[in-house]
Amino acid sequence: MFTGIIEAIGTISAIEPHGGDTRLRIATGKLDLSDVALGDSIAVNGVCLTAIELPGDGFWADVSQESLDKTTLGRLQVKQRVNLEKALTPTTRLGGHLVSGHVDGIGEVIARKPAARSIQFSIRAPADLAKYIAHKGSVTVDGTSLTVNAVSGAVFELNIVPHTLQETIMDEYQPGRQVNLEVDLIARYLERLLLGERAADPKAQGLSVEFLAENGFIK
Repeated sequence: MFTGIIEAIGTISAIEPHGGDTRLRIATGKLDLSDVALGDSIAVNGVCLTAIELPGDGFWADVSQESLDKTTLGRLQVKQRVNLEKALTPTTRLGGHLVSGHVDGIGEVIARKPAARSIQFSIRAPADLAKYIAHKGSVTVDGTSLTVNAVSGAVFELNIVPHTLQETIMDEYQPGRQVNLEVDLIARYLERLLLGERAADPKAQGLSVEFLAENGFIK
C-alpha cells in the first residue's frame, strides 16, 4: 500500500527485454533506499513494482506484459522521469489516501491552463472509470494522490499547486500525455458491497439504475 505522496523523482536508466517481459532499471535520485530490501515494493508512476536488485543508486524491477499493456510503463523511454514512492509502513503519515499501486486504467491530459500560481489540468478517464471519480473525491494520477475539483462526464479537473509541480513529474504534462489512473479504493469496495448476493454471480455487470431502484436505494 501507498499514500500517493511522491517521495522523489527517478529516471529510467535501462530497459531490457527479459523472457517476454521487460526489466527496468530506475535511478532513484534523492529517494532513501537505506531501508529498502530485495522484494520490497516501490511505486513507479503509480504502479507497484518489486525491487529484485539494488545496485546502490536505484533498483531493478521486472514488469509483466499485463502491466506493460494496462499502464503507461510500456511507453517509458530511457532518461524519462518517473514518480517514486516507497510502500507505507505502520508509522507512515497518511498524507494522501490509501493507494494500492494497481492501476485501473490510462487517462489522457486534454487541457492545461494557468490558475494564478497553480496549473489546472483536465484529464479524460476511460468511460468505465468515470463512475468512480467524484467532485472533491480522491484520484491517483501517476501515483500522485490528488483531489478532484470538478467532474463533467469522464473528464475531471485538478488544480495543482507549485509544490506538487516541483516534486512530481506533473509539470511535464501537456495535452495528449497519457497517465496512469487509480480510483479510490472505497468506491470500488462500496460498489461490490452493494451488489450483495449478486456479487457471486459471474454474469453480474455491476451497479445500474435499475438494480438500485429494485433494491430500494433510489425511488
